[in-house]
Amino acid sequence: MVFERRLLLRDRGTGVLEKLWLIPWSFVLLLCAVAAVGYVALYSAGGGAPEPYASRHALRFGFGLVMMLSIAMIDIRLIARLSWLGYLAGVGLLVLVALHGQVGKGAQRWIELGPIQLQPSELMKIMLVLALAHWFHRASWERAGNPLFLLPPILATLIPVGLILKQPNLGTGLITLMIGGAVFWAAGVRWWKFAILIGAAAVIAPIAYEHLHDYQRARINTFLDPESDPLGAGYNIIQSKIALGSGGIWGKGFLQGTQGHLNFLPEKQTDFIFTMLAEEFGLVGAMTTLVLLSLVVFFALAVALRCRHQYGRLVALGLGVNYFMYVFVNIAMVTGSIPVGGVPLPLISHGGSAMLTSMLGFGLLMSVHVHRDAEFGAARE
Repeated sequence: MVFERRLLLRDRGTGVLEKLWLIPWSFVLLLCAVAAVGYVALYSAGGGAPEPYASRHALRFGFGLVMMLSIAMIDIRLIARLSWLGYLAGVGLLVLVALHGQVGKGAQRWIELGPIQLQPSELMKIMLVLALAHWFHRASWERAGNPLFLLPPILATLIPVGLILKQPNLGTGLITLMIGGAVFWAAGVRWWKFAILIGAAAVIAPIAYEHLHDYQRARINTFLDPESDPLGAGYNIIQSKIALGSGGIWGKGFLQGTQGHLNFLPEKQTDFIFTMLAEEFGLVGAMTTLVLLSLVVFFALAVALRCRHQYGRLVALGLGVNYFMYVFVNIAMVTGSIPVGGVPLPLISHGGSAMLTSMLGFGLLMSVHVHRDAEFGAARE
């Protein structure tokens, strides 16, 4: 029955009821579960009250849920045709940030769009995935290995990365570069080309270190030796580790976390929200949260594997890598595995831009799933 509906959808390309039937409602419930974890954590971060964090989180997720389901109904071939337009809009927003963006904590990363404070670098990661997927989706294996064919997508990746680094936002810039690299790899770009780039990066890394901003060098030095400045640059990660360890196996209990509620834990509603969860719900709560987040990534990979067209496969993989990088960088950051940077935990941390872009990405992912049998043109030689 489901297969017949998929054939009907592929042949006709229309039918809202048919598309609703194909929506993976189990994935929607999974996202609701992750957002519920975020609500509980933000309720605690607000001192045991829905304001100022939890209630806004719920409203944003509700709006994002409607947006996600609406995007899932859009034919993936229409999205493909608009890919480069979205890319140009993303680059335009980054240029607008460079010219008129708001400055906060020494960085110029945000712009005001009515009641919304948007961080275009988060949106740009998704637009880059769509643009690269469109470029590669009809390229044959031979063409994907042609250096001249790779030049335009390389430039398309480096332009937004450069604008993001200028803000400055080293963490997001590197993540954007890795997401682009993942799409290149999935499209068939040869592994030895990546090896050359990684080797070149290792050579210029010491030179690049000398050109970093002072606070960026301080983050790296603190990562290597946080106890060297326990009341300054090393304070955040030291307090995070204390909170993580004090939670034990079962945690101190809901609303009973001392590091968070006595304000030792910095940015507990955003960057260090996972630490607050681990302190109050212990290793069990932390691992449960990681399992939920991992299932989201696995769904994206499953969509990529089941999709019949290359565009959808590349989009699903790129969006999956994007979400994985959110989770990996945030968890590694609060555990002291990498230098501290401003990367939120998607659907859990407080923040409008992260929620909006996450739900946009999930909507596109679901559109790939719903239209996984759509007919695209043959590969170009």
